[in-house]
Amino acid sequence: MQIITDNSQKELKEHGNYQFPLLVSEERLSKYESGSFLWHWHPEIELTLITSGEMIYKINNTSHHLRTGDALFGNANALHSGCRFQDKDCCYTSVTFDPRLIYGYENSLICSKYVEPVLQNFSLSSVHFDKTCEWHKESISLIEEMIRLRRTGKQGCELDLVVNLQKFWKLLYLHCAPLVPVTLNDKANYDRIRAILQYIEKNYKYRITLTDIAEEIHLCKSECSRLFKRYMKVSLFEYILEYRIQKSLPYLTDGSYTITEAAGKAGFNDPNYFTKVFIKIKGCSPSQYKKTLRQ
Repeated sequence: MQIITDNSQKELKEHGNYQFPLLVSEERLSKYESGSFLWHWHPEIELTLITSGEMIYKINNTSHHLRTGDALFGNANALHSGCRFQDKDCCYTSVTFDPRLIYGYENSLICSKYVEPVLQNFSLSSVHFDKTCEWHKESISLIEEMIRLRRTGKQGCELDLVVNLQKFWKLLYLHCAPLVPVTLNDKANYDRIRAILQYIEKNYKYRITLTDIAEEIHLCKSECSRLFKRYMKVSLFEYILEYRIQKSLPYLTDGSYTITEAAGKAGFNDPNYFTKVFIKIKGCSPSQYKKTLRQ
């Protein structure tokens, strides 16, 4: 299993519905192929509460080590991915919601004064709540209460959820929004990163060169490499290899494909090189991986 996205890495899953755009979902990393979910984004805000285990959660150009009891605010439209820490499983609950639940309608005072300054602040992609200060504890308690309310589904729970969202937002705004300046340069760079990911998604089955990608985002090759490494914390070449290995997994899972065929479907022309890269990234050979699936 893996998160389903379009060519721009936008998640296609619906988070709630138009009448009440909020979704609470119980998740665990082990349900995803290789114990990690791939880079993606969505226009909704996501609050993540770690219920057991630990996770490395990457969002835009920041990496967070989340532990049991920690929570994370992920801003709207931020690129994010998550993986296991020391190969151990992690269970977590996500609260994903449309910010209009907080401000009501476009151009309202609440929207323009309190919500947009956060949503439009591309330097404020995430906040890690680790109980090191009182407002962190209060924020985590509010997230826990939202999860409890959604589970009970009692009459009036939607009203209570909105109240808790607004309390959470007030804490976030008072402690974070005024502190981090908005930079148009960050927005432009995030757009470039998203364009690179989209290009890889469309072309991973074929030969991809640095020249191709640099031309796609209208940067020189050296600046393209530096930009990707700065924001993604991995080299462009390493990311493409990891992405191709991830794309090979469904074919390895499907018993009707040979290892050579799975390699070709994922963009590897040389099955021996595919095996070498697979071992480096997954810690086992493709054949060993297939055997574990049959057990």
